[in-house]
Amino acid sequence: MRYLLLLLSALLLATSAEARTLYYGNKVGMELTIVKKSGIGSEHASILARHDRRKAGVYCREYGHDFSKECIDAEMKSPLHFEISANCKTGKFTTFYGANMLFQGRNKGTQVTTDYLITSIDDNVVLDGSGASSYDVTLDQFKALCPNRVR
Repeated sequence: MRYLLLLLSALLLATSAEARTLYYGNKVGMELTIVKKSGIGSEHASILARHDRRKAGVYCREYGHDFSKECIDAEMKSPLHFEISANCKTGKFTTFYGANMLFQGRNKGTQVTTDYLITSIDDNVVLDGSGASSYDVTLDQFKALCPNRVR
């Protein structure tokens, strides 16, 4: 009986770990469900995700205070890239918005107050940690791809 309970607990943990989500924006409901992961922690890490009408509804209700089907339809059509990827060795990665980023490791005394330095390659701008820079969301996406680089 003890072994059966242990086995069931392990299966439940594995199932919940696979049903994980990642935020693509810093507002409530702006999250995607992870469908597939491959090469996590490698030079070819990738995560495939999908949009979910229920989460789009949460975004519309909680952030936009809009309970309409039109709001949900519009959110489902957000211009997202549903696959993100990274080279965990170099730190180059992409976000769900298709932005090219560079994770540069621990912040060692720069003018930004973030724990880690992340640069938008497209704009040549270091994310400053503000909500407008989407630093937290971007860091979480990199963490999901390259968990051993962020501790």
